[in-house]
Amino acid sequence: MRGMEQNLRTPGPTPIPDAVRDAQAQQMIDHRGTEFAELLRETSAGLAELIGTQHEVMLLTGSGTGALEAAVVNTLSPGDRVLVVTIGSFGDRFAQIATAFGASVERFEVEWGQAADPAALREHLASTEPYGAVLVTHNETSTGVANPLRELAEVVRAAPGDPLLIVDGISGLGAMPFEMDAWGVDLVVSASQKAWMASPGIAIAAIGERARAAGETARMPRYYWDFAEARSWAGKGQTPWTPAIAVLYGLRVGVGRLREEGRERTWARHAAIASAVVAGIEALSLRPVAPPAHRSGTVTAAWLPDGFEWGAFNARMRERGLVIAGGQGKWSGKILRFGHMGDVGIDEMSDAVRLMGESLAEFGMPADGSSAADAVRRAFESTAASVR
Repeated sequence: MRGMEQNLRTPGPTPIPDAVRDAQAQQMIDHRGTEFAELLRETSAGLAELIGTQHEVMLLTGSGTGALEAAVVNTLSPGDRVLVVTIGSFGDRFAQIATAFGASVERFEVEWGQAADPAALREHLASTEPYGAVLVTHNETSTGVANPLRELAEVVRAAPGDPLLIVDGISGLGAMPFEMDAWGVDLVVSASQKAWMASPGIAIAAIGERARAAGETARMPRYYWDFAEARSWAGKGQTPWTPAIAVLYGLRVGVGRLREEGRERTWARHAAIASAVVAGIEALSLRPVAPPAHRSGTVTAAWLPDGFEWGAFNARMRERGLVIAGGQGKWSGKILRFGHMGDVGIDEMSDAVRLMGESLAEFGMPADGSSAADAVRRAFESTAASVR
């Protein structure tokens, strides 16, 4: 890629295509003018198609965490009973946000490295007082685990009290199968710097009718993140506050590329690359965190050997031009996290695994980078027919 000195393999931000970089270098425009209105409407419509919804998509200037806050404050009131299904660090963050704004939060906690079990969630929902909302992380980048969201959504839809289903789709949308309307998701959020292939700066919220109706009675404080205010301006092709215009330029291109590729082909490409990365990591004698049935399509986490010094190993990889992520929270220094979403192909994946192997070998690990890179390519070729 042009000008790339690093093989960036974090779970976000992700490398962006040259066409997106070129778009983001364009001159500014009037965000109250007709040109911006077309930019906003085209991008929102494309995202709705890719997310699988006929409902509105709001584009807000902010981070993914801002989108999570927006989801909470626009649907809930202080004191509302909320269940947060948490399987890792970002599920915990969702719970912390809801707690900060006064919700009565209970956690359906799953051991890190595992996915939520729909049957266990069904039993829990049936055995307690109804909740006003259930908050779920689709793809947990802190552990490399993907929740079985379609099955979890089915359970929530049948739960007593008919709770809202609010989904953190930040690192899954655009890369992994997702059908908002068909699955009965009321609200899902994402962010531009993940699979959408743009720079950080745009928070994405797809809002169903039930979530929109909940906003009419929700009493949590909000100003900047007010969906009703954003909606009133979106009808004019504008945003209430000054938008990140350059990021929107890039996001439009990223969304256009994904629409051209087609959702199923995009999902298959990410799945094939994820399988190839797992094969390469296992060839390096590292053990993936997630069980096979629940491995993420956008980030692979692997255990570091006991006593292994992450800091020195990470520094050595960076000297070679490879940038990956370490563990978070209680798993800091215990795992590595390898991102593969957005503008991603097998060449950079193979090269990244080779560099990782070379670095591991310097620390006394039985790792052969070249052999592992070959394993990546073989695994990809075994499934690549589905993405051609």
